[in-house]
Amino acid sequence: SRSLKDKRMVLRRVKDRIAKFNVAVAEIEYQDLWQRAALGVVTISTSEAHAQQELGRVVDEIERVEPGVISRTGVEFLA
Repeated sequence: SRSLKDKRMVLRRVKDRIAKFNVAVAEIEYQDLWQRAALGVVTISTSEAHAQQELGRVVDEIERVEPGVISRTGVEFLA
């Protein structure tokens, strides 16, 4: 993207596409930088394996909608 407006359009497209998954998503960093974005994606499950699978589907969908936009992912489980 070349501007904050372009970045927000990309993020809206991504958020709209992952809305079909059982997750919550929010932009958590870099709100004022047009070159970067950080999204937090959260799911709740009784099974760590199921949560991992669901988050993997989200990453796959983001890559399908906007190829090459993900530079890093991380997962943290809370019990």
